[in-house]
This record gives sequence, structure tokens and C-alpha cells, in this order.
Amino acid sequence: MNRSGFIFLACWLVTVSALPVRADDSLVTFKSLSPAVALELAQATLADCRKKDYQVAVAVVDRMGVTQVLLRDRYAGPHTPDTSRRKAWTAISFRTDTLTLAEKSGPDSPQSGARSITGALLLGGGIPVLVSGSVVGGVGVSGAPTAAADHGCAVAGIEAVAVKLELDG
Repeated sequence: MNRSGFIFLACWLVTVSALPVRADDSLVTFKSLSPAVALELAQATLADCRKKDYQVAVAVVDRMGVTQVLLRDRYAGPHTPDTSRRKAWTAISFRTDTLTLAEKSGPDSPQSGARSITGALLLGGGIPVLVSGSVVGGVGVSGAPTAAADHGCAVAGIEAVAVKLELDG
């Protein structure tokens, strides 16, 4: 390399190394439900279902869809733990409640293909937990007599912990 090429390279390296590196371009920061709040959410949801004489399973997943808490009432069907987990996972994956997803993904709708996604369960009873517009977790309920009843229990559970998280949505 000749002298002018070396000087150009040296100047370029000094200039590039002087540019600020922004950490927010390299890392992602997010919030997720704490184990204590996830447990409280599951317990409050189960308690609301019990008040209505529903035997259900309740799953709470973190913002990545990993199960944090799974509670099954003593007479809830054997399918309910997996069903509640899948509903919670579906709610966080689509960032909307599964009752709405079920209504909008019928056979003749443009969204009907969502029903073919592995692991997704588009039956009412799954709700994402939102804080300041960001998904921090999800709750799923299975075992009540209707999807709307599962949904109602999930809403009650979220309302029970809303003050702790300043929830929206």
C-alpha cells in the first residue's frame, strides 16, 4: 500500500471509530410478568371461574409464550391444561384475544389460514396481558361451558392484577 492509501485508510478508521455506537440498536429491552404476578393472575382467574361453578384450567405464559403458571381445578377435564396453554400462547402470538380471533377467522374469511398454524388454538378464552401497549404475557382458560365464559374468567383475572401493572387494553 502506498503512503496516500495508508493515510486514507488511517483517516477512515479514525472517523469510523469515532462514530457513536448506540446500544439501543444492538439490544432489545422488554418487560414480562414476574412469577409472583403470573401466579396471582392465575389464582384470580381460577377463583372467578370457581365462583361461577366452572371447573377449569388456567395457564399464564410470558411474553415469549413460555408457560409460567398452570393451574387445573380438581374436576377440570384432562384436555384443559393443554388447551388453556395454547389459548394463552395464541393470544400473545397474535396480540389479540382468542374470542375475537375465533370470530374473525371463520372458514370464508381471509384470516381462516390462521387456524392452520401449528400450536394456535382459535377458541375464546385466551387474552394477551398488555402494559403500555406492549404484551407482557397472556392468560388462557379452558373448561367453562362456553368460550365466552372462559373469556370472562380471563378478563376477571387480568382486572384483579391490573392495579399492580397499570394495565391497559
